Amino acid sequence: MQFHLNGFLPGDPSILPIPASRAPSGLSDVDVLIVGCGPAGLTLAAQLSAFPDIRVRIVERKPGPLRIGQADGIACRTMEMFQAFGFAERVARESYWVNETTFWKPDAADPRRIARHSRIQDTEDGLSEFPHVILNQARVHDFLLETMRNSASRLEPDYEVEFIGLDRPANTTEAESHPVTVRLKRLGPAGSEREEVVKARYVVGCDGARSAVRKAIGLELRGDSANSAWGVMDVLAITDFPDIRMKAAIQSASQGSMLVIPREGGYLVRFYVELDKLAKDERVASRSLEVEDLVAAANRIAHPYRIDVKEVARWSVYEIGQRLCDRFDDGCEDAGRPPRVFIAGDSCHTHSPKAGQGMNVSMADGFNLGWKLAAVIRGTSPAQLLLSYSAERRKLAQELIDFDREFAAMFSARPAGAGPDAQRARNPAEFQRYFVKQGRFTAGTAVRYEPSAICADGTHQGLASGYQIGMRFHSAPVVRLADAKPLELSHRITADGRWRIVAFAGAGDPFDGGSGLSELVSFLDHDQASPVRRYTPLGDADAVIEVIAVLQQAHREVDLARVPPFLQPAKGRYGLTDYEKVHCADQRPGSDIFDLRGIDREQGCIVVVRPDQYVADVLPLTEVERLSGFFERILREPARG
Repeated sequence: MQFHLNGFLPGDPSILPIPASRAPSGLSDVDVLIVGCGPAGLTLAAQLSAFPDIRVRIVERKPGPLRIGQADGIACRTMEMFQAFGFAERVARESYWVNETTFWKPDAADPRRIARHSRIQDTEDGLSEFPHVILNQARVHDFLLETMRNSASRLEPDYEVEFIGLDRPANTTEAESHPVTVRLKRLGPAGSEREEVVKARYVVGCDGARSAVRKAIGLELRGDSANSAWGVMDVLAITDFPDIRMKAAIQSASQGSMLVIPREGGYLVRFYVELDKLAKDERVASRSLEVEDLVAAANRIAHPYRIDVKEVARWSVYEIGQRLCDRFDDGCEDAGRPPRVFIAGDSCHTHSPKAGQGMNVSMADGFNLGWKLAAVIRGTSPAQLLLSYSAERRKLAQELIDFDREFAAMFSARPAGAGPDAQRARNPAEFQRYFVKQGRFTAGTAVRYEPSAICADGTHQGLASGYQIGMRFHSAPVVRLADAKPLELSHRITADGRWRIVAFAGAGDPFDGGSGLSELVSFLDHDQASPVRRYTPLGDADAVIEVIAVLQQAHREVDLARVPPFLQPAKGRYGLTDYEKVHCADQRPGSDIFDLRGIDREQGCIVVVRPDQYVADVLPLTEVERLSGFFERILREPARG
């Protein structure tokens, strides 16, 4: 991280100073009103808190932050996002790491007993620099809340405030500053409750599966239920089950299935336990199930092993179901009307928790929407950019629903050979193969956005085969030129709303006057068509687009004095030099980024990276007109006085 730019400041550098330009405080007139402090809402708030000139309010009907329970799986891609917010290392230190997964099925010699039939590596090598981990959702909330609290915005949730309704005139235009009128109720003891009205530019409903915001804009969750009841419990227990500290998928002959998820801290364990089939239209609440029913079912499934539960930290029962909204906003592409109200997370997609995707996808919703809202509110991008949120995230949610439906069905199926219902039985090995096949999907790294204004068509994809357009910018090791520090390149892309132009130099001397990198730098620095010159406000060299260079040479072979001033810009009130723009390939065996990401060594290339770390385009170093044209579609020139 960089700090002390505008003068020495003692203390914790993660607690940012409050700028004079911070938006004035006020609760009744806001740029963005977020309803709900779940994973989606807090991620969105954390992203928006990076912009102190944006007035944000986040409300929650509960009396305070989440303290225990709910989701716990954190995918590799989510850890990459946490790195952008600055707390991935803390999550990694505190969490349980899922290194292997074991699979159990009925013992061939005695089907009444379960036996381990295989174990596999949980995540493939090289998929991410981060592991798949397990950590209580409440702790994830804590980290996001701390990010908000330490930001220059000093953003804090407003608890015990309930959303009542909203109104947005049908003929709202982009010129209207705060067109959405929201009615809220401040909760309290009987007789002390009071209603208030908030005027907002944008409203985002992150208020869960029973979302009142969703209902207010006329949307509904559509889908079905699998008529199957499951229980989940976090327990401290004594057991002779040998894989109690491994992620374990158990399919018994006749007692159902169970998923074992070790938790952080070395002792706590989560069990997802299959209970009973439900009749059509039957709700699980009608069964009046208690935690003792979950414990008994877990012991039946795990036979001959015993699980002696000493303490239950949390438990609940639920029905498997997959539901999805038709869209995630109130916009209308046909009428050219950008949206003003959005929904995210469980408000627009719900599914079973066993695949560990709900919290991850919800936070990714917030990350996707946050930078877009910031760009539009700050005048960096046109309002039409906001239409891409629903287009991108709904498609992904549909893929998640399809995956979850198949995953749940396979896991709940009776193992082949374990009973008379042969037609619906499945070989447990089939479930394992599906688990392996979908590994990149569950890790969150298979997300691919379709071509749009912010994802190009891939004409020059061959220049960097490992940076697929529409997919996340897959990190790789590099060495910073100025101080020889080894680091992961993607860790340069923080959650600050900026675009990145990553220039990979071609063969030869990168700073020779005729090289592709030198020509690109000259264009970006001096040409009137340069997107950096066109869209950067006065006084901040890389406020909108940051340019990063990666050279093929070892860092000891490059003379820092030859680096062009454009790649060592003067910044801040003292005009201090930023030395952190130029990196070199890591020369250790198997670590060269050009080899790892399939970058054309002869030509080099440009990789354009979105603020949410997804690849937007791959171009030759010489394709400056196309580079300018890309940004011309999505950025606006600032007013210059």
